[in-house]
Amino acid sequence: MKLIPLLLWFAGALAAVSAAEAPKKIVFIAGRASHGPLQHEHRAGSMLLQKCLADFPGVTTRVYDNGWPSVLRDGVRADDNAALDGADAIIIYSDGGGGHPALVQDHLAVLDRLMQRGVGLGLIHYAVEPTIPKGQQEFIDWVGGAFELNLSVNPHWKADFAAFPEHAVTRGVKPFSTSDEWYFNLRFRDDMKGVTPILTAVPPATAMSRPDGPHEGNPAARAAVAKGTPQTLMWVSERPGNGRGFGFTGGHFHLNWKDDSQRKLVLNAILWVAGVEVPPGGVVSTVTDEDLTANLDVKRVRPVPAAGKE
Repeated sequence: MKLIPLLLWFAGALAAVSAAEAPKKIVFIAGRASHGPLQHEHRAGSMLLQKCLADFPGVTTRVYDNGWPSVLRDGVRADDNAALDGADAIIIYSDGGGGHPALVQDHLAVLDRLMQRGVGLGLIHYAVEPTIPKGQQEFIDWVGGAFELNLSVNPHWKADFAAFPEHAVTRGVKPFSTSDEWYFNLRFRDDMKGVTPILTAVPPATAMSRPDGPHEGNPAARAAVAKGTPQTLMWVSERPGNGRGFGFTGGHFHLNWKDDSQRKLVLNAILWVAGVEVPPGGVVSTVTDEDLTANLDVKRVRPVPAAGKE
């Protein structure tokens, strides 16, 4: 072999080894402060999950709070899309709807380019809800499903999880139950193509105690509850060609992150969408009361309205 081809081959081999050994980059996008204390703690929740992965080998993490990554340029805050360069997975924990970090400005286009490269995407709680005209089809393509206004509902109820499918994301997970704002009657890909339900439960009749509304209730959701239809509350998906995603509808109440199985499921899912091998027993982590009170948003307690007033 001549010298130049030999050098080129050697350089290529080194690049391949370097790429194989490079740590997987996981980027958390934590939304702005929202709701009351210990609810929708996007920043604290993201940083807690980051802490749980701090010692996991072959992984590097970064949390951007207050929404989409940004930088100050000449005294003006501007998007920092370069912060997502080289990411193997993006995890969004935020409010949804029209203010969803992925829906403002050109962020869907930025994410689309990353998804085309096979970057993983995880959506936690309200972040599974785009708007129907903007984001819904993208979310269904990228993670397999989404909350749809006037179809899906968001009641608070206690879900019991007794069994799980055999999947990398469920490794080491034990039966558990938590009271949360578990969304259901979601919109998924046709025939659930490439989608695997991870958490399923049957909502109680009390989940339909509110009048009909865009999030509160509708005939389809009421019929499903009346029939006792099991509902998918967390799922994982694979995109045709390349890429993985997950949606987790819990996470309204921050203190639920202390539940070992709930936390393990989400940590396993984060690794899985990043293309990291999940250990046989899942991600092992410990969360203390001190951890749960760290990095909380400063929020005012909402006053209780007078009788008959909202």
